Amino acid sequence: MKIELIELIAKVSQVLQTNMRWMTWNLFLAFVPLVLSVWLFRSKRGRSWIWWLSFLTFYAFLPNAPYLLTDIIHLIDDIRRIQSVWIITLVLFPVYFLVILAGLEAYVISVINLGHYLHRIGKSRCILGIELITHALNAIGIYWGRFLRFNSWDFITQPDAILTIGSEELLGKQPLVIITITFVILWGLYWLMKRVTLGLMNTNITSESNPHIPKAG
Repeated sequence: MKIELIELIAKVSQVLQTNMRWMTWNLFLAFVPLVLSVWLFRSKRGRSWIWWLSFLTFYAFLPNAPYLLTDIIHLIDDIRRIQSVWIITLVLFPVYFLVILAGLEAYVISVINLGHYLHRIGKSRCILGIELITHALNAIGIYWGRFLRFNSWDFITQPDAILTIGSEELLGKQPLVIITITFVILWGLYWLMKRVTLGLMNTNITSESNPHIPKAG
């Protein structure tokens, strides 16, 4: 019994160490567009060539945030390796949930910041359309990243491959189905999490502006 427990602990430790490497890297990539969105859309800067370059970089890196949804495939592999209900429930599920939620929240806040910018420059009517276009572009980006193994920087390092291989893949029936499903999932999750996020933001703003409202905690 002790030997089996030691082997299980060793296996879990190995799995977590391996996961921490790619999770940390993927979270870093997910937070790049979030930081850029704050710089681009929350500060009053003129649209210089630096702004436009940063804007293109923002869109190139944005799919990395919702891309964490597809990392659920690693969870399936880990479940097969560990095969312990308690470890899976108490360790793996919480870790994966927090990482995926962090990536989605980075995506949601990034797009919210874009909508804030559009509202500020008098383009409020365009917000919904831009959001839908953004979801569609990110669905394509997720497909390119997961199935074609393209990275955000490949727009610079191998743009010819993206234009040829990436464009050809989009014409296939199976890629279109996957991209469409991804788009619907992104749209639904964004719609839900946007309302939760804005609700929490408004609650914090109200609490800070009114000293008579007790703060949480």
